Amino acid sequence: MSAKTAELVKSADFQFGDAKADALELDCGKKLYSVNLRYETYGKLLPDGSNAVLIVHALSGDAHVSGRHSPDDAKPGWWDAMVGPGKSIDTNKYFVVCSNVIGGCSGSTGPRSVNPKTGRLYNMDFPVITIADMVRAQKRLMDHLGIKKWLSIIGGSMGGMQALVWAIDYPDAMESVIPIASTARLSPQSIAFNWVGREAILADSHWQGGNYSEDAPQKGLSIARMLAHITYLSDESMRYKFGRELQDSDSYSFAFKRDFAVESYLEYQGRRFTERFDANSYLYITRAMDYFDISARAGGDLAAALKSVECPFLVVSFSSDWLFPAAQSVDLVKALLKNRCEVSYCEIESSYGHDAFLLEVDTLGKMLADFMDNRLEAIRGR
Repeated sequence: MSAKTAELVKSADFQFGDAKADALELDCGKKLYSVNLRYETYGKLLPDGSNAVLIVHALSGDAHVSGRHSPDDAKPGWWDAMVGPGKSIDTNKYFVVCSNVIGGCSGSTGPRSVNPKTGRLYNMDFPVITIADMVRAQKRLMDHLGIKKWLSIIGGSMGGMQALVWAIDYPDAMESVIPIASTARLSPQSIAFNWVGREAILADSHWQGGNYSEDAPQKGLSIARMLAHITYLSDESMRYKFGRELQDSDSYSFAFKRDFAVESYLEYQGRRFTERFDANSYLYITRAMDYFDISARAGGDLAAALKSVECPFLVVSFSSDWLFPAAQSVDLVKALLKNRCEVSYCEIESSYGHDAFLLEVDTLGKMLADFMDNRLEAIRGR
């Protein structure tokens, strides 16, 4: 990575909620004090603030969306292929902000943070959070940065959920919204997968009621990740990538150890996840996703729940995504159209499954770039 790109990556912490009046009020009825948000910015904010873009991450993401913090970093940010100088979300043109959600484990306040009231780690004393709580914290960051209006709020998967809450709760805070491979309400199937993943963590003897120290519940978290990772792929992509290939020998072991390449891959993914993610954070964030249902705000009427939306939408889904299938995006589009909102929709043909929002860089990237350029031109033409 060039020195120029490295200079564009700025990481910082935003702290608020030390005073009682400044605490973050949560949907569960509790308040969160001494809140920290870890965030990164890329590019330069124009004097009129018209080029500010908020990217909101998925379940296992964080604030580090692009670039490397140092030349020694093994990997760049999680959407580096899409965000950066000269890329689809061009940081020579846009001022990009991305923050780690509350409840996370990458710098923002979460269950492994210190509870200011006790001086000890929150662990399971951390209050249960919702997607809307995450957005409330991000709105505090927006005000802190002095941004009056986002050009666009972009998010894939859980990030798309946050983008929807932004559009409903703060309808005058953005010029456009781009939910990708997302949904307006988590399906029973997705809730079921989250439940089994959490049960794997809770059943790990090292979990210790959430009060683990260095001996973390890695096995339970690894199993939760393996289960979730299956839902991110598609049958076609797994068949193409692994087939029925054996991993370590030319014949079956006739034992219950790793035989197939796909088993080895999942084991690797689970192990890697435990090196960068926290088990308690996984519990809290997946529960926040479970509770996500925009339509519940209006008795199950999705269009009524979206009545406050004012800005144009670009909704994107992927043909092989069976975790958040295209039909769920179509439901969102229909509800927005019922309210006479300006909506563009595309279902991208892809074999990558849910992970396509991270991998279909060329097709998705051109779509995002064109949409954002048009929104920026429309603002300047007013």
